[in-house]
Amino acid sequence: MEFFHGHESLTTIQWIIRAIVSYVFLLFATKIMGRRSISQLRLIDFTIALILGNILAHPLSDEKLGMKGSLITTTVLVVLYTLSVFISLKWTFFKKWIEPSPFPLIKDGKIQYKGLKKARITVEHLLSELRKEKIDEVKKIALALWEPDGTISFFMFPQHQSLTAEDMKIIKKPFTFPTKIIQEGKVDFNVLDSFGKDTAWLDKKLETLNVGVPDILLATIDSNDNFTVYLYD
Repeated sequence: MEFFHGHESLTTIQWIIRAIVSYVFLLFATKIMGRRSISQLRLIDFTIALILGNILAHPLSDEKLGMKGSLITTTVLVVLYTLSVFISLKWTFFKKWIEPSPFPLIKDGKIQYKGLKKARITVEHLLSELRKEKIDEVKKIALALWEPDGTISFFMFPQHQSLTAEDMKIIKKPFTFPTKIIQEGKVDFNVLDSFGKDTAWLDKKLETLNVGVPDILLATIDSNDNFTVYLYD
């Protein structure tokens, strides 16, 4: 445990162990905080990310600093973060403070300048986001909202929206999602059973395609019994 405490100097192995411990500990802390902390950097998420990064960086760059203080501080912050998320689910006031309601940047085809000032973005930034969504004119937008995570949601006027199967009265087949049944030459028998299939059915399919299981990189099946195979190059 020599690596855990501050020293005048550390060996290469001790530096490596410090890095491994910090990495594993941070992964564990992120797991406790939940996927929300990595998928949506909102106010509280961004704040905690900056603090944790700064705390754990010091003992990884300064051998005179021990790791105990950093790990304890990180643990306390993770607990506070978790409590803050829990409180935000219970108290509407706190929730609105850390996750404010979206507000309009464009309404009825007109740019809302007050909304731009509130979001602290320029017209150029707004137009850039429009181009990313392949929208060429502001007047085609019925509503554009600035979301709490810093993204913009665009809603087009009905006459500028793409035609859907419902608009054209077209009856489409039910949605099916392909499921992996073979991956890298290994059969997932649980998936095979869930679709009511057996090894005899699979062998017949593979015989028809003239391929063996070891030759298959990926094979999928959906609820319509569509069997798709991708071979190794």
